[in-house]
Amino acid sequence: MPIIKHIGQKVAVLIDVQNLYHSAKNLYEARVNFREVLSLAVSKRNLIRAFAYVIRTKTGEEKAFFEALTKLGIETRIKDLQEFYGGMKKADWDVGIAVDAIKTAAGVDTIVLVSGDGDFVPLVEYLKNQGKRTEVISFGKSTSGQLKEAADEFLDLGKTPNKYLLRK
Repeated sequence: MPIIKHIGQKVAVLIDVQNLYHSAKNLYEARVNFREVLSLAVSKRNLIRAFAYVIRTKTGEEKAFFEALTKLGIETRIKDLQEFYGGMKKADWDVGIAVDAIKTAAGVDTIVLVSGDGDFVPLVEYLKNQGKRTEVISFGKSTSGQLKEAADEFLDLGKTPNKYLLRK
């Protein structure tokens, strides 16, 4: 049974850039076409906010990418890459994404989470309990099965990868 997406629905899109980047790189040796992903997420509904959660490195080589996201109408949330003694690196946006989803939920009908990370299952369940429609967009092969099940709808970018990927 197809899910109806009403044109008047107010939508917020939260993009876990690192999750999508690594999935596209590891599964397809390609980059993500964020313009197409955003278009899929909005699906002719009313976009209220779109956030991309990104990591800034010391070299700053990703600055042009951040600017490209902004030109698409996506607000970038930027966190510096943490480097620890011994060479370990950490770049985690899970809590920030969850907080923004909860804060934004009051003003929208639908939250679209662009990530395959199973850590978001409790967030999706919470949003649904608040009466919000939840949609998850990611590459099916690298998406948590529990996350797919928890969402009202799961959209698999891997079904038409040429549309959502940019080849090197």
